[in-house]
Amino acid sequence: MSPPTSVELAAPRRCPSCERWGGVRRLGADGVAIQLDPANTLGRCNEGPWHGSLRGPRNACGQWKPWLEIAPAAESR
Repeated sequence: MSPPTSVELAAPRRCPSCERWGGVRRLGADGVAIQLDPANTLGRCNEGPWHGSLRGPRNACGQWKPWLEIAPAAESR
């Protein structure tokens, strides 16, 4: 497995930092990055405006909801 791809926390409200995103992710050790497996960076949107479609780390939308793992950090920004 390759090293994970990182997405900055909550900015600019990309899909992997959204509660509705169904891809595989984990919070980085620094608490600021969301790490994705570069071989599997897509996830389905669940109950959002793109419901059911595959969304990647560069996608975003106007109904972003902070992922529960990052919610306290996102609210303080």
